[in-house]
Amino acid sequence: MHWLYLALAIVLEVAGTTSMKISSGLTKLVPSVLVFVFYGGSIAMLALALKRLDISIAYAVWAGLGTATIAVIGITYFQESVSAIKLVSIALIIVGVVGLNLSGTK
Repeated sequence: MHWLYLALAIVLEVAGTTSMKISSGLTKLVPSVLVFVFYGGSIAMLALALKRLDISIAYAVWAGLGTATIAVIGITYFQESVSAIKLVSIALIIVGVVGLNLSGTK
């Protein structure tokens, strides 16, 4: 169940960051409110995940996969520039997260 909490924390964090972009600097009401709702939910889910997962693993997975997912959303949805170095960097984040998970947890 703790991995499900972590997955939900990542999804909510990505939704919060996406809402932040859509809010145009917190000037649009609904996306601005959603930023706080999604981030609050993300932190709550992360806290539940930390009841069973090592903080070093959980936080790295949360931050790493959230960052990689936001980079992909930026490229695909917001038409941000893409380069080989950006793609390699995203791949390295994912490789790092996988490596941390292979290192083992309690």
